[in-house]
Amino acid sequence: MLFAIVLWRWLAIEPSNDRDWQVEGARLAYATIDGERITLHNIRNFAYRTETDFTPAYYDKTFDLTSLDSVDVVAVYWMGPAIAHVFLTFGFGGKDYLAISIEARKERDEGYSSVRGFFRQYELQYIVADERDVIRVRTNYRKDPPEEVYLYRLRGAPEAARRVFLDYVAEINRLKEQPEFYNTLITNCTSNIWLHSRVNPEHLPYSWKLLVSGHVPELLYDHGRLDTSLPFAELQRRSLINSRAMAADKAEDFSRRIREGLPR
Repeated sequence: MLFAIVLWRWLAIEPSNDRDWQVEGARLAYATIDGERITLHNIRNFAYRTETDFTPAYYDKTFDLTSLDSVDVVAVYWMGPAIAHVFLTFGFGGKDYLAISIEARKERDEGYSSVRGFFRQYELQYIVADERDVIRVRTNYRKDPPEEVYLYRLRGAPEAARRVFLDYVAEINRLKEQPEFYNTLITNCTSNIWLHSRVNPEHLPYSWKLLVSGHVPELLYDHGRLDTSLPFAELQRRSLINSRAMAADKAEDFSRRIREGLPR
């Protein structure tokens, strides 16, 4: 009976968008759609001095769906090779890039805990960001522990990229109106990417490598979604972008510079 009461109380917890959020997740992104033109609102682009000292900034930008021509996978490691934070970044015409990172939305006094992530402690958030924010904070400013950031160029048809992007947009708008809990196992950065990929008939089959997220790039390689002209170990070595990101820093062409020399 005691277990039933605890379970009932736990299931009764409702997600909310109205909490005292940490600044990094305080604003929810949303999109307005006008035919082939998608305007993303509240694109995060903080001006960092350190990981914790920054000036919040956001902007709105309109993207033309007909120019969506690339999707890249970013894998971030800070605790060994088995676990990574994985997110996608969408390229438009080779010059505009939009990163979307699926994360736990934390309140002001909360830290992240994988264990707490099983028990309705965090809401789910899609951080829509400029690459100079969401990549650069990881390569240039996070030092304890330092993070290694790899950027892989995905292979696939533009139509497939378009379907995934529109599915992301629909979920971003839904979460603004209907908040949802983050879950460490079933509703996280990697599992949700795979769920979005299912809009395409040729999506990857489910694999244990999605649970052990550090192996996601290897999974993509095994299925021919990355450049297979190189051994995976060499592709991985070349895809590490920390030094390029540190050199580019605040440059307007940050996105171009971190991709210089990357295998296609």
